[in-house]
Amino acid sequence: MENKAAVTRLAALAQDTRLSIFRLLITAGPEGMAVGRIGETLGVAPATLSFHLKEMAHAQLVLARQESRFIFYSANYAAMNELLGFLTENCCAGTPCEAEDELASCAGKCN
Repeated sequence: MENKAAVTRLAALAQDTRLSIFRLLITAGPEGMAVGRIGETLGVAPATLSFHLKEMAHAQLVLARQESRFIFYSANYAAMNELLGFLTENCCAGTPCEAEDELASCAGKCN
């Protein structure tokens, strides 16, 4: 991942409503949620929600699919994992972590 892509994704998450949407979609799992349900759950007006989802889609953090007349959004787990990998690729001074849980392994070695 290039710095520019990482900055775009981090910038998309650096806003309270968008971070809440992303965390909600992570919780919803791969099936995602209908736009109306996202708005109801978070108390976000439709126009505002549309704006934020567009920003997150531009950053490739969410995926949209249409079913009948409803649009469902889900978290883009591949993009999220790519960002996490980019942020932690130099953990442990660049030495690959060998434990199953890389983050826990690095935390133990780097603290």
